Amino acid sequence: MTALAASHPIAVIGAGTMGAGIVQVAATAGHEVYLFDTAADAIDRGIAQIEKITARSVEKGRLDAATRDEILGRIHRATALEDLAPAKLVIEAIVENLDIKRSVFGKLEDILAEDAILASNTSSISITEIAATLKRPERMVGMHFFNPAPIMKLVEIIKGLATDAEVAETTFDTAVAWGKKAVHAKSTPGFIVNRVARPFYAEALRILQEGGADIPTIDGCLREAGGFRMGPFELMDLIGNDINFSVTQSVYNAYYQDSRYRPSLIQQEQVAAGRFGRKSGQGYYDYREGAAPVAPHTADAAPAPSEITLLGDNPLLRPLVDLAKEAGITVTEEDAENLTGFMINGTLVLLTDGTPASEISHVLDQPAVVFDLALDYTAASRIAIAKGDQVTEENLATAVGFFQALGKQVSVIDDCPGLIVMRIVAMLANEGSDAVYQGVTSPDGVDTAMVNGVNYPCGPLQWAQNIGLTHVYSVLDGLKTFYGEDRYRTSPLIRRAVIAEKDLL
Repeated sequence: MTALAASHPIAVIGAGTMGAGIVQVAATAGHEVYLFDTAADAIDRGIAQIEKITARSVEKGRLDAATRDEILGRIHRATALEDLAPAKLVIEAIVENLDIKRSVFGKLEDILAEDAILASNTSSISITEIAATLKRPERMVGMHFFNPAPIMKLVEIIKGLATDAEVAETTFDTAVAWGKKAVHAKSTPGFIVNRVARPFYAEALRILQEGGADIPTIDGCLREAGGFRMGPFELMDLIGNDINFSVTQSVYNAYYQDSRYRPSLIQQEQVAAGRFGRKSGQGYYDYREGAAPVAPHTADAAPAPSEITLLGDNPLLRPLVDLAKEAGITVTEEDAENLTGFMINGTLVLLTDGTPASEISHVLDQPAVVFDLALDYTAASRIAIAKGDQVTEENLATAVGFFQALGKQVSVIDDCPGLIVMRIVAMLANEGSDAVYQGVTSPDGVDTAMVNGVNYPCGPLQWAQNIGLTHVYSVLDGLKTFYGEDRYRTSPLIRRAVIAEKDLL
């Protein structure tokens, strides 16, 4: 392991929330840490933030007072860049401006020892581009923390074209020594998290724009069925719709307007209206005092079936079979080629494979209702379903009653391909697979980044394997067929894995 020893001083430039958080992480790990900002009052605010957070940790018993004093004693104010001379690693956490970052690192090269590591916490600027004007570009690396830095485990270690491999490894090992989950990534737009996460927002926005489901229903299904801590609209409101829109535009333009990253007109309208989310009082939700709460669409009670027939042998459905038996429903099984789901009172109730229920009903000449993916069908409290346009309300009620009998709330949405959770998870897996295929990171890097950087309940590649790569491939193919857009092209990595009958991990 090549981590910097605790005896090596660290410096942080930028005393905002992120910079102060990084200082706390490094000081907690035992390093002497120098904090510099061009505004002296910003340094005071940054240290006050650390004092407040560590005091709270003492109150809650997570930290003893003596240790807290030691941590704070290792933090030093720096009034000039020259004060950072002893540092073996300098982490920049300032404004996202290429020229300013280049200027700062250029000055540091004349101050620091030649073997010092220069690291940027940038979330969007190319490490290769920052390093291009330096005398020692091989000492430049990305060290992207996630907010709040003391709590969030992930650190993306970004290697530019000139970054020395040993520099990247030392930075990686140092992050691990600081208690972080580090992942290697190549310097490409969005790195791992900000790239792979795009479909979480983009597909939700498209479902909304096309009238597939309303905002609280989309968020509710992703929380209650998908296991995500927050739905995409809740999360955009928390991040700030202006920031999320800006990142989306940045990634879209960096990839030369690849349709997969295209911003949504809905995002644009929110920003134009000044509805930035929680910080402005309004966003996709209303946070003003007295605002009425909103809830997902939930279907009225419907009769439970007395018996069902399981179609196919997909292991994903076994928890639903077990729940049905516990509910007193008689279950029979039938081999059914290319069908995954149930036959209930003459109605096909199928796990979505990306084909709209209307098309299934037409091709099979039987009423069809499709249901959505859940992370864990036993634990899920809500399931989204959709009926074909030619299917009766009576057929729909059959499916509603079935899932209600299993203890689920049911959200009936429009017949959009892939529904909500399945569509978004398939696209996350597709994007993660492309990142691997293009050499940005490893399969484990994708999953580690998404679980530890944005709290996904499961890494998207592992999730795709749990669903079955053939099924995920079908969902993506269904989306591509329905929309006819390159946005839904299947990653070559998934295509090859399906053909070779191999895993992604």
